[in-house]
Amino acid sequence: MRKTILQGSIAFGLAVFLTGTLAPVDAQGQQALVIQGGTLIDGNGGAPVANSVVVIQGNQITAAGPAGQVQIPAGAQVINAAGKWITPGLWDAQSSYTWTFGESYLHWGVTSEVDIGLGGEVSIASRDAVNAGVQRGPREWIGIAHFGAMTPEDFLGYETPYDGRQLPATLEALQNHVRTLLTAGADMIMFHDGNWDPAWVKWACDTAHAAGKPCQMRASGPKMTIIDAANAGIDIVHHARGASEAVVRDGAMPQGNGELDRFALMDDAKARNLVALLVREQVYLSPNIIHEAPGYPRDWAQMQAAYETQFSNPALLAYYDPAFLGQLRQTRRNINTGALRERRLPGYQNMLRFYKMLNDAGGKVLVGGDTNGAKVPGSIIHEEMAIFQEAGIPQMRILQGATSWVAEAMRVSNRIGTVTPGKLADILIVNADPLADIKNMRNIDSVIQNGKVISRDFTPGYAVMFAGHDPDNRYTINDQQWVRALKREFGPRGNAANAAQAPSPPESPFPAIEGIAPTMIRQNSPATNLTLKGFNFVAGTQVLIDGEPVPYRRVNGTELQVSLSDNMLKRAGRFPIVVKNPAPLDRFKKWGDGTSNTAYLIVRLAN
Repeated sequence: MRKTILQGSIAFGLAVFLTGTLAPVDAQGQQALVIQGGTLIDGNGGAPVANSVVVIQGNQITAAGPAGQVQIPAGAQVINAAGKWITPGLWDAQSSYTWTFGESYLHWGVTSEVDIGLGGEVSIASRDAVNAGVQRGPREWIGIAHFGAMTPEDFLGYETPYDGRQLPATLEALQNHVRTLLTAGADMIMFHDGNWDPAWVKWACDTAHAAGKPCQMRASGPKMTIIDAANAGIDIVHHARGASEAVVRDGAMPQGNGELDRFALMDDAKARNLVALLVREQVYLSPNIIHEAPGYPRDWAQMQAAYETQFSNPALLAYYDPAFLGQLRQTRRNINTGALRERRLPGYQNMLRFYKMLNDAGGKVLVGGDTNGAKVPGSIIHEEMAIFQEAGIPQMRILQGATSWVAEAMRVSNRIGTVTPGKLADILIVNADPLADIKNMRNIDSVIQNGKVISRDFTPGYAVMFAGHDPDNRYTINDQQWVRALKREFGPRGNAANAAQAPSPPESPFPAIEGIAPTMIRQNSPATNLTLKGFNFVAGTQVLIDGEPVPYRRVNGTELQVSLSDNMLKRAGRFPIVVKNPAPLDRFKKWGDGTSNTAYLIVRLAN
């Protein structure tokens, strides 16, 4: 079954609310930006254009070509790129994005990242803020949530439909979740593992494709192999998961359960068969080689030097998550040595050989870092490109794997990914020829995002409008284990039907928030009510939003109707909500001061 790439199509039975649409800026009357004199590598794979001219109006490229064939608008701001090279902005094809990664991505010229689906509601609001140019960071292409990587026991019952992980138990539940995510503006549908009925996955992929969105998976079984994933319509396989299992020689038993252990036993005939299938079904692989084989790349010492330099910068360390930094240092030091390294080295070499085989057959390998707390955001994209060069993949195709092919795989190449007229102006200017050595992409002169030259500096005061991407602070309802323990200890109390029957404050137990609705509201909306669900709401309860008391009506001990004035909704952001009861009796104080867990209301940008 050959997939049709529906660029930007919305032939979908739902009224899909495409919040991710990148609307062009009205450039009339704005000063044009011109990049003049550089060698243009536009991302389409053709011959570079020496002495080129690129014209940007607003946030769009309006002209690109040889000098003498492109008219420079009067009064334009001109960047002299003589002796330099011009490329599209880089992409990270696989990220578990956290806001502290933003400046590191931009520093390394990564202007777009594909968040595999962990951000929940926060990712929707954050994506829109970056696209609107009011939040500093890479463009976010989001899954909102993904399916799998959990068991039913992992759920506490306080999750929203947009929570980062979902585990539908029936086909109908999966269908509802897929529709919910697409309606909310998800840029893709993501299966975290291959523990799914192939017929379910095919339905989800067909539905995503009808909406002009890709379908992605780590095809690691146990129900679906990479071959099943390709036949079900999966477009992108993260970690290239399942490829190593598919190429192991018949009857061979790997000495371990790692990618390198399996690739060490690669059967070339089986590898060629898999390559033929991936090419025929237009399946893109994102191998994340640093994740699978740290310490093995030929340029590991250079990679380590870049990492050490970056994380000695006090401006970055002023805001970078200390826990992530600890993960990062542990990962960079946790490399195979001695006999284990020698045993796995043939697997590393076969891994590179497999991706070269796929490339030579016309397959498209994407550059993705599996960027999380254990990776260097942005820099890892350059590391992956250097490894592809080590594998013998031509520099032009490596560059496409980090630019235009990711946009193509995400089905947005009609809007972004190449330096061609009509595309969004995310562009790099580098000081040396990347087609001579892909590592020259590290030698960045300028980063242009959304039509503007942006800073590559780290700023100690870096902050974003919508924090909460990191795994410990991404939920709408926080401290869920605390809520469960409180409920088990005391149980809901004082849940009388009206405020007059509410318990006396001195006897009040601790309150807890279990749900809010809605979870997101548009900026500048009219006054509205917010429903808080929970337990132990009493006569003396206070509701505080962003630290300030707000009026409410107590429906009963498990529900409050909070009044949000139009003035409160004028400011976009992610605002904490707590419910506070009068100070508890001494025997309750081990639980705190009478304040509930925190919930979050997101006020999205108006447009």
